[in-house]
Amino acid sequence: MSERLPPIGTLTDRVQLRRRESLAGEGGGHERLYVPLGNVWARVRSLTGRQGINADGRAVAISHSVVMRFRADMAPGDRIVYRGRNLDVVSAADLNGRRAYLACACSETSVTG
Repeated sequence: MSERLPPIGTLTDRVQLRRRESLAGEGGGHERLYVPLGNVWARVRSLTGRQGINADGRAVAISHSVVMRFRADMAPGDRIVYRGRNLDVVSAADLNGRRAYLACACSETSVTG
């Protein structure tokens, strides 16, 4: 990610980190479960939004950038909960190569109708 280092004091949004786990389901499939990892301070910014059609409903997809202190346990597929909204992590990268900050590209999708 080509984002600049955040200035001190800009990590002002409280978010909850959740790890994606898969459990064996009763019918032979898998059930997705999100296990809380903890709460951290981050900077959440909305980037783009688009509208489309998903099955028989309208879908809205919003992309977000989330910057937090570096953690090695965040990976694509995990989830960040911000103000009751579920942001799915698409990518997680060390912001400057020095393991100081972690930049996550996230996607939020909602379907109506």
